[in-house]
Amino acid sequence: TPGDRRVAGQSTHGRRDPGQRLRGNGVDGPRPRPAEIDAGRGYGQRLHPKYVTLRDKQTLVTDLKKSALKATEIFLATDPDREGEAISWHLQNAAGWGEGDRVPKRVVFHEITKQAVEEAFQQPREINMQLVNAQQARRILDRLVGYEISPLLWRRVQRGLSAGRRVQSVSLRMIVDREREIAVFVPEEWWTLEADLHKTLDLPDTPESTGARRRISIANEDAARALEAELSGAEYSVESVEQKPRRQRPSAPFITSTMQQDAGRKLRFTAQRTMAVAQQLYEGLNIGAEGSVGLITYMRTDSVNVAESAVREAREFIGERYGKEFIPDKPRAYRTRSKNAQEAHEAIRPTSTRRDPRSMATYLNPEQLRLYTLIWERMVASQMSDAVLEATTFRFRATGSVLRFAGFRAVYMEGRDDAGDNEENALPQLSTGDALTNEKLAANQHFTQPPPRYTEATLVRAMEEKGIGRPSTYAPTIATLIDRGYVEREQTRLSPTRTGITVTDLLTEHFTDVMDLDFTARMEEDLDDVAQGEREWVPVLRDFYHPFHQAVDKANETFASAEATDEVCEKCGEPMSIKTGRFGRFLACTGYPKCRNTKDMGDNPDRPFEEETDEIAKNANGLW
Repeated sequence: TPGDRRVAGQSTHGRRDPGQRLRGNGVDGPRPRPAEIDAGRGYGQRLHPKYVTLRDKQTLVTDLKKSALKATEIFLATDPDREGEAISWHLQNAAGWGEGDRVPKRVVFHEITKQAVEEAFQQPREINMQLVNAQQARRILDRLVGYEISPLLWRRVQRGLSAGRRVQSVSLRMIVDREREIAVFVPEEWWTLEADLHKTLDLPDTPESTGARRRISIANEDAARALEAELSGAEYSVESVEQKPRRQRPSAPFITSTMQQDAGRKLRFTAQRTMAVAQQLYEGLNIGAEGSVGLITYMRTDSVNVAESAVREAREFIGERYGKEFIPDKPRAYRTRSKNAQEAHEAIRPTSTRRDPRSMATYLNPEQLRLYTLIWERMVASQMSDAVLEATTFRFRATGSVLRFAGFRAVYMEGRDDAGDNEENALPQLSTGDALTNEKLAANQHFTQPPPRYTEATLVRAMEEKGIGRPSTYAPTIATLIDRGYVEREQTRLSPTRTGITVTDLLTEHFTDVMDLDFTARMEEDLDDVAQGEREWVPVLRDFYHPFHQAVDKANETFASAEATDEVCEKCGEPMSIKTGRFGRFLACTGYPKCRNTKDMGDNPDRPFEEETDEIAKNANGLW
């Protein structure tokens, strides 16, 4: 089925190469030795990862091979990104399609509509090995980190923990660092005087103002109360009105990160939920007479490009629905902020603007309709005229704007992460000299606020800004941190658990590069270079692995003697060491697994004590 990765035996919510797994720690076999990773040292000049077909996928691969024998041509139509390219390559190798006329043809499309699919099959190509190698390098890098560091965490912190992949470790550090910023924040007091003023119909003579005008800083209650008393009996009027016309441009169509952010703000969807619903809209739904149609373009993208045909259709629709004044003189074109964006992709948009949310309501469930509406509105608004506002400032002092022409705001307004973010007051029409009645004057105390904890939306935005991860990794990264117990979600906010903080501290101490945001961003750029054919993938791996493995060896020596105590196990006489579990630190016998004695250190007396067992270890596979 074109575009449906389940043909390869993988669910739509977590992609993996079809029936193939890279050998490594845990269930897959032994961890690769350093020389096997280091091309050019005893194992030839090239790196050759070994892939095996999963046992439960053998039947599927056999069925595909039999079906292919009956076909005149074989087409591979997996997703149009690096992981999709790698899936096609793995499928070709697993099925043995690689010789003579049995070489498959690769077709790529960004929307599952009749026209897009037909055009793709008219322009088949070969598998792009640059994209495949970039994906291979990413997988190997992530597994090296997980396989080599996880056993250290088992020894020092808690059995069954995973060191995780590079992006997940760095994302956890971002959450931990924000928590520490909040912990050390010292609030500062400040006050405001707020007056509830109403326009007076009878206009008395307005006294002239005296004294120098200046902005007053009210630092404490005494100063605020003095000003409140002084102003309580005053007469108020509009001394001046400053009006400046201002235009507001619409936002670009969605990319993966902005879709996840706005769905989090407006719909309260998690990033993972957003991607799951978007997947359904992309793969296609039955919409009556048209049959099964993909309603949106591919949803893992960092490009804001839009096909000319889609722009033309949107402009025609806007003119018909809203009027010619809502169409800008020229079609709008947007520039991608990320320098590493894969510009061959399109932004996320409806496959046809004419399928408006109202006409789709009968065919979509509530979640699908809400997300589709958001995507449709964003795309339509992106091709509409500017909103025209009049930025207005009155003295005593009010600042806001008056909407003169709605423009794109007739369809869509971008959500905000926190209350008060760039909010504007809607102001009434006032003129210089207008008398005002003071209904209420109040001195209000405020305190400066610490930086807020990340929401999923703000974490995705921060990851994108810092170059951490790619569109396909945002949602699974956050979901994994929560599932593994390193991060908790409190309402919509993300906070690290004690285990998450402990793991972050240990990794930051011993693996500086792995936990460094700039280093991780540079690694993403290196992988982009591989995908674009500017670098070979093996040297990228080698440059990472040499210093990394040295850090692992050094950490092994340090961890061997770390957290030792003078306490002796009363059951076997072996020394006790300090470990950290889900509910805090505890003493554990170093004679484990022969002796399983543990003691609570009293760090968290209100929490149940967690005794260490090997139950988790049986299920641990060294991965996130």
